[in-house]
Amino acid sequence: MSARSAASFAAAALAAVTTVFAAEAEDPTKPVSEFSAGLGYLNNDGRRFGQYSGMNEKGGYLLLDLFLNRRDDATGTWTQLWGRNLGLDSRQLRFEQNRQGNWGYFVEYGRTPRNEPYTVTTAVGGIGTNNVTVPNAPAAGSPYDLKTRRDAIGLGFDKVFSKEWDLKVRFRNEEKEGARLFARGSTGTVPAGFRGNFEFTPEPIDSTTRQLDVILGYTGEKLQLSGGFYGTMFNNRFNQLNITGGSAVLAAPANTAFTPIGLPPDNSSYQLNLSGGYSFTPSTRGTFKLARSSAKQDDAFPSHPAQPVAPGVGGNLGAKVETTLAQAGIVSRPMPRLTLRADLRYEDRDDRTPVLTYFTGTSATSTSDGANEPRSYRTTKGMAEASYLLPYEFRLTGGIDAEEKKRNTSPVRIVSYRATTDEMAYRVELRRSMSETLTGAISYVYSDRDGSAFQTTTLKGGGRGSNLIAPLHLADRERDKVRFSSNWTPTEPLSIQFFVDWADDKYSGRDGSGFGPRKGRAQNYSLDASYRFSDKWLGNAWFNRNDTRAEQATCEAATSAGVCPATAGDPVYRANLRNRSDSLGFGLRGEPSGAWTLGGDLSYSVIKDGYGQLPALPPTSTVPASLPEVRTELTRFNLYAKYALAKNASLRLEYIYDRYKNNDWTWTNFSYVDGTTVSENPNQRVNYLGASYVYRWQ
Repeated sequence: MSARSAASFAAAALAAVTTVFAAEAEDPTKPVSEFSAGLGYLNNDGRRFGQYSGMNEKGGYLLLDLFLNRRDDATGTWTQLWGRNLGLDSRQLRFEQNRQGNWGYFVEYGRTPRNEPYTVTTAVGGIGTNNVTVPNAPAAGSPYDLKTRRDAIGLGFDKVFSKEWDLKVRFRNEEKEGARLFARGSTGTVPAGFRGNFEFTPEPIDSTTRQLDVILGYTGEKLQLSGGFYGTMFNNRFNQLNITGGSAVLAAPANTAFTPIGLPPDNSSYQLNLSGGYSFTPSTRGTFKLARSSAKQDDAFPSHPAQPVAPGVGGNLGAKVETTLAQAGIVSRPMPRLTLRADLRYEDRDDRTPVLTYFTGTSATSTSDGANEPRSYRTTKGMAEASYLLPYEFRLTGGIDAEEKKRNTSPVRIVSYRATTDEMAYRVELRRSMSETLTGAISYVYSDRDGSAFQTTTLKGGGRGSNLIAPLHLADRERDKVRFSSNWTPTEPLSIQFFVDWADDKYSGRDGSGFGPRKGRAQNYSLDASYRFSDKWLGNAWFNRNDTRAEQATCEAATSAGVCPATAGDPVYRANLRNRSDSLGFGLRGEPSGAWTLGGDLSYSVIKDGYGQLPALPPTSTVPASLPEVRTELTRFNLYAKYALAKNASLRLEYIYDRYKNNDWTWTNFSYVDGTTVSENPNQRVNYLGASYVYRWQ
């Protein structure tokens, strides 16, 4: 919609509303409705600013919100119509009726856009379809805006049958369409002047997701139950991506073998569940949950005459996963000062997908035998906790947490593995209300994870592969974690909250190799303060720092005996990864007069991603000694004002300054071998100004 047509529409709507409804004092006993219409203007393209709102291009936008609220006093029936961002791509609309304690229903619609923040310039054809054409030689293209859009319709119904029984039904249908970044490629030699051996082949999006949730509830004096059914169904209209052209500029192996490419297949799942609680005594209560889930994927394989399905495999994967969940807990207060808690949870994810040979011809030194590998695991978790109120209002809490995970294994593996991991955690917390204005708590948690012996990486012919790495989620780890929090109100208008979270991880290398994760550290500091200057003015300020570090060592290759060559071709290198973000902000709200309401917020964040690669061994290695740090800065300044034109009418103004700045070298001069380029404006500034007329009536 152009700015001129949006202005005409807004003016007409404003005139109609002002004519129909006369301004009068509100009655606090009656429901209030509200309508607002206006215009917004963006002075520049803002790919990051409007990534999910649709306000990402320079120009005018229609601002339209609506809330209709009515109550039938005779029957006690409420009727509401709620609309938000009706003039934007991120629009939402909901209609509902309900009679308290009896029944209710709603119908809602919502649209969620996602605009790709990167600029794509390409000569690839067929974008958005499953038939893509790639140039046979690098070609200059035209800008193309990749984006996706979700349109969702939801339905709901509630019914109260009696004071004990009630029913809830929810259904949601979501349609998603568009295209997103995707590429095909190989590990062949990278052509000169390119980042990788890849061609731009955007993935088409055209799918439907449906969800159904039915819950029957029972509420008795001691027993409460909730049982239901939850089901999902995903349908993708494109099951394969067909690619023509390309490969002429590539070094061997050519990419022409990578067509068609399978896209996310159709699948479905359902769950039956029952949960509840029972009060054995006024001071003892138990809870439980039981669930049985089944998920399947039997969509037909993509077909291609030159790539027939292996004999005996069939026409689809025949995937099926059965999940059983059982949980039970109890909390009791046997004495006025003592509270006890315990919880036990069991989950069995059984992957029943048939194990079949999908391709043959692999050599004896291959890390695959051509068969698929199912993923089954069984998790058992337990918790016990005691809390005691000590003298002087100190409360001491101690607890133990235990977790065991068991996983299936396959005879041929490419990654080091262990079938079982066990983790124990011990925690203690001391909390006290030191005065009416000051409360604080400090806690400490020590956890230790180990497990069964790492299984030897086995090749198809039975030989040993590389056996140095302990994956992050499987490696032995000791963790120390300390947390401190306080809430202080030194004076009536001032309130301060302070929070510190610190954790230190130590990892054990496999067989004393020293490779894999070595250590990690996480720190989080948060400070929030608010101050009421007067009855009409309130201010707040906040600061937050997150600092996460991880150190790891990697061997480019290793012998079957687990020895790293440490040569120029197969080097050793270490990396000290670090992510640090600092954020601060200020806000002010006030009413300088009876007609004016003012407010403003200023926020600034800087995010740094460091790689900290140490010199490789040997020094002659080609592995880079370091990679540049990626730094992102986010600045937003927001001002708004509301002026009362009458008792029921007002004018709302808003101004936003938004800046996104980064030096992300990973996308600088990025080029696919077909000539497609992907880039991002490293310094994006936008100014947004909006004005709306707001009317309230009863």
